[in-house]
Amino acid sequence: MNAPQPAQNAQNTDRVRLTPGAARQMPRKDLLIRFAFGAGVSLLAAIVSTVFGPFPGGAFLAFPAILLASLTLVAKEEGLRSARDDTRGATLGTLGLLAFSLLATTLLRSHSAWLALTVATAAWLAVSLAAYALARAAGKRQ
Repeated sequence: MNAPQPAQNAQNTDRVRLTPGAARQMPRKDLLIRFAFGAGVSLLAAIVSTVFGPFPGGAFLAFPAILLASLTLVAKEEGLRSARDDTRGATLGTLGLLAFSLLATTLLRSHSAWLALTVATAAWLAVSLAAYALARAAGKRQ
């Protein structure tokens, strides 16, 4: 287990970063835990869909399946502050998913799937990024 590294630049710690090689550095146990959580939630959604129908089952598919496992591992390895920051990011992304689901539900009834899903995906991206920008601006004011 590696100790958390201090921030290089305290002003840039809340920037979104993409580090493609990070998954290769993760312990396999952590990856298996995340996979198991994801598979478990997907299985639960399938069972709920079979028993109660597709609408309640679909709601379970919207659950961020690996979020709980990820937050637990992040808190353990990087501290509660990092886990809190990840939770905030997941919340902002969830706002985008809400926009996606509302648009997809509305547009799929009267438009082609390609058009509906493209517009809904663009809405997810726009809402998520706008929420991030607003949260970041609010954080700078404090």
